[in-house]
Amino acid sequence: MDSKGLQALLVSSAVNRRYLTGFTGSAGYVLITKEHSYLLTDFRYMTQAPQQAPGYEVIEHGAKVMETVKELLAQESVTSLGFEQDHVTYSVYMTYAEQLKPVTLTPVSGMVEQLRIIKDSDELKVMQQAADLADETFQYVLGIVQSGKSESEIDLSMEMFMRERGATSSSFDTIVASGVRSALPHGVASDKIIGSNELITFDFGALLNGYCSDLTRTIAVGKPDPKLKEIYDIVLQAQLHTLEHIKAGMTGREADALARDIITRYGYGEYFGHSTGHGLGMEVHEMPRLSKLSDDVLMPGMVVTVEPGIYIPGLGGVRIEDDIVIQESGIHILTSSPKDFTVL
Repeated sequence: MDSKGLQALLVSSAVNRRYLTGFTGSAGYVLITKEHSYLLTDFRYMTQAPQQAPGYEVIEHGAKVMETVKELLAQESVTSLGFEQDHVTYSVYMTYAEQLKPVTLTPVSGMVEQLRIIKDSDELKVMQQAADLADETFQYVLGIVQSGKSESEIDLSMEMFMRERGATSSSFDTIVASGVRSALPHGVASDKIIGSNELITFDFGALLNGYCSDLTRTIAVGKPDPKLKEIYDIVLQAQLHTLEHIKAGMTGREADALARDIITRYGYGEYFGHSTGHGLGMEVHEMPRLSKLSDDVLMPGMVVTVEPGIYIPGLGGVRIEDDIVIQESGIHILTSSPKDFTVL
């Protein structure tokens, strides 16, 4: 805040609110001044919030939240307030501006997110648990998937498996993409019936104790087109090469090239249209980015995905993904599901 000349900061993002306070309720704001840390919420959470947010002064806000904020700012003679521009719509901003007069509003971006990029040991412990649950779910999937079932039927079974083992939900809409649909990088589960002699891509994760995992594996049912086995081997080579060479100090661009250069060398560069990976944490997509446009520098404590893919329209596609922790020396791989070409 000092470096940006801010007297106070209002945090409205639900994820950032939980990160800063530990409060899991569905409503509230965090107000940070030079002297105090406030958690503002409504009457529904006045018992829960103090229990979950030690170190914060929990305040029940009025019918108009900004009137309560204005009162707190006045108590400390605060005349300028930073707000999270990436999480506030224009209409909400106009409400802030009107109700907080004469306080000056200053848009800021990524202040809490920059803190979230580096995970501490407690966070990594939870992320390992979320990754373990994803691995368990994949092993479960191998036992239930078969021709004749629909993608959405498999998706539902996966969701139930994770929920029964403590997950709040899946990390995102689960992708179960079979046959020609495996060429859709984000082919969420549909009513398509899984056939024989085709690939199936599973991309899913567990949201567990506030943190996400993100795992992708591609398997075969029957005897798919030999071309699909060829691209599987290329994607696996690219992924393993990246895992072997990615390290702290690299830029996202350099990390992306580890996978992209191999896929391009085999002539499939145009069929790899997304980035090699992304940051992972309380949200499934966080900083840093592992893309050909990214100058983000990888640092110890960052958790990122490594997920190259090849997608050929009308034929099928392959993606293989693991979650890793960047360390001072090398990496630690959180996910451990097998990557050998699996044929059911």
